[in-house]
Amino acid sequence: MDSSEQRLTATLLLSCADRRGLVSRIATFVFERGGNILELNEHVDSGERQFFLRIVWDMADFSIGPDDLPAAFAPMAKDLDADWKVRLNHRKQRVAIFVSNADHCLLEILWRHSLGEYNADICLVISNHESLAPLSARYNVPFHHFDMTPGNKSQQEEHELALLKREKIDTIVLARYMQVLSSRFVDSYPAGIINIHHSFLPAFAGSNPYRQAFERGVKIIGATSHYVTKDLDEGPIIQQDIVHITHRDTLGDLIRKGRDLERLVLARACRLHLEDRVLVHGRKTIVFD
Repeated sequence: MDSSEQRLTATLLLSCADRRGLVSRIATFVFERGGNILELNEHVDSGERQFFLRIVWDMADFSIGPDDLPAAFAPMAKDLDADWKVRLNHRKQRVAIFVSNADHCLLEILWRHSLGEYNADICLVISNHESLAPLSARYNVPFHHFDMTPGNKSQQEEHELALLKREKIDTIVLARYMQVLSSRFVDSYPAGIINIHHSFLPAFAGSNPYRQAFERGVKIIGATSHYVTKDLDEGPIIQQDIVHITHRDTLGDLIRKGRDLERLVLARACRLHLEDRVLVHGRKTIVFD
């Protein structure tokens, strides 16, 4: 990693009602305090008259210290009645990965993390099976097994939440975790749980999407990464992709092609989230890639 990548930067994500002069006003806040803007992306939803912004600036000569930045920007955000967050790149997000038996998505994320693609700390892997403990150990990530049954699921989720709290986890990645999270669990991490679903949502939601697609004779299949909400497979979509299918493809072919999509789509979604490139607005996202 070169010195330019290591410099201290701040990233602001903001949304509010649209009005004149918003970009100028926020850019002036940065400029007047000695910040050098590195990236600025904005979008206006003209139908809803809603404004969205992502701005990144160099903090090297910024007159406000990192710890004081949120309080310094808060009065402007209040005046704009904005939803916002600001993050410093030296404060890495702490990530937990949930898996069951399928290894392809977990392997992709751990491999990319080992290459330095994610500005994050992968702190632990949690599973309802023990089969992927060796893979987790290969990448020196602590592995925790929580056996799940209909009778103990609520209690086990409480144990998981306690562990996540102790480890100060910011983001959870469901890397083909074949359990439905309770509403209490989901409420603990709003827009903080990323799932991969093996279909091009909203088509073929729920279980066995490849079989559903095969039986329907589709000509494309897809994968969707989205934030988890209380409604199964209906959270705001972060990333999607597709691959073409022909009449020659068997159900096994669909599953094989789908695995490649799943691992790539989830990996991209993780990068976008960890780089603070995603704003959630209702059931949709604005993604500044």
